Amino acid sequence: MNDLTFDAVIIGAGVTGSAIARELSRYHMRLCVVEKEEDVCSGTSKANSAIVHAGHDALKGSLKARFNVEGNRMMEALSKELDFEFKRNGSLVVCFDEEDLPALHELYEKGVENGVQGLEILTGDQVREMEPNLADTITAALYSPEGGIVCPFGLNIALAENACDNGVEFIFNTKVIKVEKTSKGYDLTTNNGVIHTTYVINAAGVYADVFHNMVSENKLHITARKGDYLLLDKEAGSHVSHTIFQLPGKMGKGVLVTPTVDGNLLIGPTATDIEDKEGTNTTADDLASIIEKAVWGVKHVPFRQVITSFAGLRAHEDSDDFIIGEAEDADGFFDAAGIESPGLTSAPAIGVYVADLVAEKSGALKKENWNGTRKGIIDPQKLSIEERAQLIKEHPEYGMIICRCEGTSEGEIIDSINRTLGAVSLDGIKRRVRQGAGRCQAGFCTPRTMEILARESGMRMEDICKNAPGSNILTGEN
Repeated sequence: MNDLTFDAVIIGAGVTGSAIARELSRYHMRLCVVEKEEDVCSGTSKANSAIVHAGHDALKGSLKARFNVEGNRMMEALSKELDFEFKRNGSLVVCFDEEDLPALHELYEKGVENGVQGLEILTGDQVREMEPNLADTITAALYSPEGGIVCPFGLNIALAENACDNGVEFIFNTKVIKVEKTSKGYDLTTNNGVIHTTYVINAAGVYADVFHNMVSENKLHITARKGDYLLLDKEAGSHVSHTIFQLPGKMGKGVLVTPTVDGNLLIGPTATDIEDKEGTNTTADDLASIIEKAVWGVKHVPFRQVITSFAGLRAHEDSDDFIIGEAEDADGFFDAAGIESPGLTSAPAIGVYVADLVAEKSGALKKENWNGTRKGIIDPQKLSIEERAQLIKEHPEYGMIICRCEGTSEGEIIDSINRTLGAVSLDGIKRRVRQGAGRCQAGFCTPRTMEILARESGMRMEDICKNAPGSNILTGEN
């Protein structure tokens, strides 16, 4: 990569950075997203609870409260515009002791203050009528019909694809090493050269404090907060229909149990502060803690149907709120930092807010031909029998099943590789079409998928990686 020049550079291709990129693509600006990994959605955004929070947790007046409620209200329309999975399944915050009822009522009042609609406090019997598998010890619950679930990969990828289709350049495998103020803006020194830009948007997740502190005397400190999860097979996906949170009480802070938009059951997370900003390894103790706490609220959880575990990192800033806006002492440097829960929910609203700030600062004009829609990858399983038969007649590759666990066809894999910002790794394909996401966890379909990726991309089989460069599947040695 030779030296490049842009009007604005976004650091980080997670859901926040991609949302900002999409909104900024409305304007006549030369824009770039620089990402250290090989694909979008490769950091915090790929490993979270996939919850669209209603907005009753955050303190009134906080940025978390504001953008949570705004983002929640945007999600349904956005899912239709960008064609990603979203379901408003509702959430329940359950409590186990009469002594905790004041805290539940406080959560209700906080939600009302934040503008959350439809909140109700239900008795234990009422909530067990809604969810028969809830524990007999539950005495009451806060019900929010505005709670939802989303595919975090689908949301992030859709935002990025739409941004790219509207002219935003994405540069992958490029790590920002240094950010320096210049007379014309900023120079970003990377492992692949220098990028010159007038404006910087810092959406770097757990590394956002590092870049902010390079240009500002008002220091930030972000702690990587690790959360471990258990994912259960689709046979367990209907064990609950709502997202079940546990009100912190005398037993401690519990974990959530929720269905996913893909039909699995997800349980977690833990919350462990760590020094390593890349420390996404799970531990036996944390996974045992998830199992112990899950049964407080939900009985008969079929833990024998766990198909995988994983961990993600949340970017917890010491102020316990989002840090969003132009740094006071760094003209043209905009932060979207400390984006932890409810960051996924808030991302669409943060994107609008930050893009408006940058556009106003730059004086950029809006495009007349901006396209805010995007069509996702065809899923033959969601078509009628007649539509599916016609699709396979015209494109036989959609009738060739590669991943038996998820029913993923060769046609879907081909599309995931060849579309805008297409997959270049096995994990990239998995995030787009769920190849390898089922109960065998890619045990059978990996070789055939590698053959398709090599054929469609021109890569050698030896060069195909699980995710980042260096994670090669084959060594090329006999």
